Amino acid sequence: MAEDKQLLHLVFGGALTDPSTTHFENVDDIHIVGLFPNFAEARDAWRAEAQRTVDDAHTRYFIAHIHRLLDENAEDSATEETKA
Repeated sequence: MAEDKQLLHLVFGGALTDPSTTHFENVDDIHIVGLFPNFAEARDAWRAEAQRTVDDAHTRYFIAHIHRLLDENAEDSATEETKA
């Protein structure tokens, strides 16, 4: 029996130095909501946290596609550090 591919997603967030960036005020204070087996569950968790913190303009939550990091055949994407 073929095993379904898991598309793992991490939901995390916290206070940003500026709401127009993704630079956290303190990485030690990042809230790790959890690791989810699919995008739908991750989106639900993200939405709940985003709604809970809607009145705080400096707090944002994100969904990271962990499965992309685990796919050794996927082409690497540039990061701010590696962009020319």
